[in-house]
Amino acid sequence: MSRIAKDFLTRCFAPGETIALLLRTESPASTQQRVVALEQALAPRYLAWLARENHHGANIYAAANPLRPGSRKRTKESIASVRHLYLDIDEDGDARLAALRAADGVPVSSGKYQVLWQVDGFDFAQQEETLKRLVLAFGGDPACTDCNRVLRIPGFLNRKYSPAYSVAVEYLSDAVVHPLDFRLLGSPAIAALPLRGTARHGSPHKDSHSESDWAWACDQIAQGKDAGKLTRELASCRSDKPNPLYYAQRTIDIASARQWFLVGAPIDDVITMLEDRRRFELPAALCSARAREIAATAQRMVARRKFA
Repeated sequence: MSRIAKDFLTRCFAPGETIALLLRTESPASTQQRVVALEQALAPRYLAWLARENHHGANIYAAANPLRPGSRKRTKESIASVRHLYLDIDEDGDARLAALRAADGVPVSSGKYQVLWQVDGFDFAQQEETLKRLVLAFGGDPACTDCNRVLRIPGFLNRKYSPAYSVAVEYLSDAVVHPLDFRLLGSPAIAALPLRGTARHGSPHKDSHSESDWAWACDQIAQGKDAGKLTRELASCRSDKPNPLYYAQRTIDIASARQWFLVGAPIDDVITMLEDRRRFELPAALCSARAREIAATAQRMVARRKFA
């Protein structure tokens, strides 16, 4: 456990840097923050203390970026430089990770995932803008776009769940990437990627307008209406959405997949039909990942309907 954590911190920070650690206990709710030199955090006694705290219920985090020397708190003003970009994926993790890996304009990286890129050449404004675009494109947590964000340290247990499980890490590359390496994020292809917050049609939602859209889409699809025309009609009505075309495409595609499942189509056929619908709009790998994620979403909806 301590070896994995030590290796992670050594990869993330340089000797002599100041880092912030956060220990958070869920019940009773409490937090401890420590601002220390990297060498202190890597010492065997310090790692053993973190392991004991984790054993007794504390979740262990580290700030993603180093702090200025002499800092006492993990504020935005105390961050020394941008060292990492990060994406916190809480929903539809496997499908969103597949979409991320399939994207040509994003450097390759790796249930629930935290994706981490080691970067150079980003100022704070560039980091925030890129993080927001990553969230928009791949469905990460929109709260995780500030420079003083903390991330779980692998090797320790995630204590938010019962039973607790070990946080694993996979290093897919040792490359340090730069702003120009993130090419996809300004292209039209972003409209086809999964967006957080628009994938929950069919479940209770505060946006009653979206619920009406969903009911309308299901009814129109059940009547055999043309999916292309329905997509254009819905997009034209929802200019309030950040990306009306994406919203309409996803709503109609999930409604279509749901209808295909209701009439007995096997999941492989549903995936194929979704791929065929978008194959001229998306790269093949991304189209396949998107089709599988939408099919899985619709299949869960139908299963809940049958057992409700």
